[in-house]
Amino acid sequence: MKILVCISHVPDTTTKIKFVDNKLDTNGVQFIIGPYDDFALARAVELKEASGGTVTVLNVGTVDTEPSIRKALAIGADNAVRVDAEPTDSLFVAKQIVAHAASENYDMILMGRESSDFNSGLVHGLVGELLGWPSIAPAMKLDVDGSTAKLSREIEGGHEDVEVQLPFVAGCQEPIAEWKIPNMRGIMMARKKPLEVVEAVAVEGVTAYQSFELPEEKGECKMVDADQMDELVGLLKNEARVL
Repeated sequence: MKILVCISHVPDTTTKIKFVDNKLDTNGVQFIIGPYDDFALARAVELKEASGGTVTVLNVGTVDTEPSIRKALAIGADNAVRVDAEPTDSLFVAKQIVAHAASENYDMILMGRESSDFNSGLVHGLVGELLGWPSIAPAMKLDVDGSTAKLSREIEGGHEDVEVQLPFVAGCQEPIAEWKIPNMRGIMMARKKPLEVVEAVAVEGVTAYQSFELPEEKGECKMVDADQMDELVGLLKNEARVL
């Protein structure tokens, strides 16, 4: 089994971020593998350990992303590919993935349901469309039986169980697997595992960002006595304007 796992390089979700000159100020920011990508990687490693095969990780990013790539190798991936480019938008990233995957005969491409920086949730669907493969998201369970994959995904009001033939694309989320923490042996081995750097394919830009802003700070919290329902309804209607 040959598995490609696409990972993003994002600010730690506990990091307080700020913008300078309409760009993310990276000073003091800790970067990690995208949390949803971590679930995809963990399940890929489990499938490899159960049935054999290889796991390749791919990242679209500059040299700054290599610590995250090395961590993925320490967790259990066998080799890595870094597309040497700034990930400008979902279509750009998807086309880089497709350019690599088209000739590699992967059985599946796994990634997170979305990255935790832009939260677009588009890449897995775009990759599936461009390759002509089924794309399933958000995948919460994945098992493989021969050439058939059985997945469970979250839908409004419940879960949906689906079966697809390999190859396919899946955007993953918990509880598809538990995050894996690299051990010392994995960290040492990761230093020797191959990391190939490739040039990006040309993609016409379709997205232009106008500005970046932090969310508004939370307003004052008003406490209402449990017996004063009329007052609560009035506040929700006239001040919060949610009724």
